[in-house]
Amino acid sequence: MGIFLGYNIASMEERLQKILAHAGLGSRRACEELISAGRVRVNGQIAALGSKADPTKDKIEFDGRTIAAAEPLVYIALHKPRGVLSTVSSPEARQTVRDLVLVPGHLYPVGRLDVDSEGLVLLTNDGDLTNRLTHPRYGHEKEYRVLVAQHPDDEQLQTWRRGVVLEDGYQTAPAQVRSESLAGKGAWLRVIMREGRKRQIREIGSRLGLPVVKIIRVRISNLTLGSLKPRQWRYLTPQEIAALKGKTDRTTKAIQNTSRIIRSVDKRSGTSKSAKRRPRPIKKGRKP
Repeated sequence: MGIFLGYNIASMEERLQKILAHAGLGSRRACEELISAGRVRVNGQIAALGSKADPTKDKIEFDGRTIAAAEPLVYIALHKPRGVLSTVSSPEARQTVRDLVLVPGHLYPVGRLDVDSEGLVLLTNDGDLTNRLTHPRYGHEKEYRVLVAQHPDDEQLQTWRRGVVLEDGYQTAPAQVRSESLAGKGAWLRVIMREGRKRQIREIGSRLGLPVVKIIRVRISNLTLGSLKPRQWRYLTPQEIAALKGKTDRTTKAIQNTSRIIRSVDKRSGTSKSAKRRPRPIKKGRKP
């Protein structure tokens, strides 16, 4: 079975690692390692780092599997509920975010959101965008609503803002933290951060004496959760995609053309019952 290639620009030669990244095989750096390891062939020949290819003409293989050309890039915003894994598969047969989005192709969640948390998850087959949103050097913001079990005092909030030394000795980067509202004995906080270590918010709360009850991610960079309810998802607009990529109006027009292709594919495959409507209706995931 071929690997879907999210490649939607005019026929031309490109760096092989860029083509592989568009195919959803990882970031360009990770794809360079695949090439260096001899796992990629172009027209039957083992590729070398620096090789170029035309995905519409050349036969490109990864571990013996042919990469099929001309599949559009897909970008989906999902409201992940609690109890669902932010992965595409689970050895324990637990429900994953991929189970909630019934569209064809190879889609992968961008960034971490632990099983006990909920909120915005971006799924895409765009390896370049995945790298842009997850690599520390870009420093994209992630915004959360956090319910803690106690009312925080000014000292606790100031400590969180400056950075907290975690159990393994790592000191967190400065963050924006403010109290939003009281909720009985607890309080809702608004937390904006540019890093995302595993269970970082929960560990910070624990070390500050503010046990975390609930976490909802509401924003990744410029992309917001909006009115999506748990298990609901939608396609990103061309403007949202271009903003995530930091691109120009010309790129937005190209993305609009690609979006028309995606809607056409959905209509033929039956994944969208109203592909031509504006605005696009919210999609609901499969119930467990």
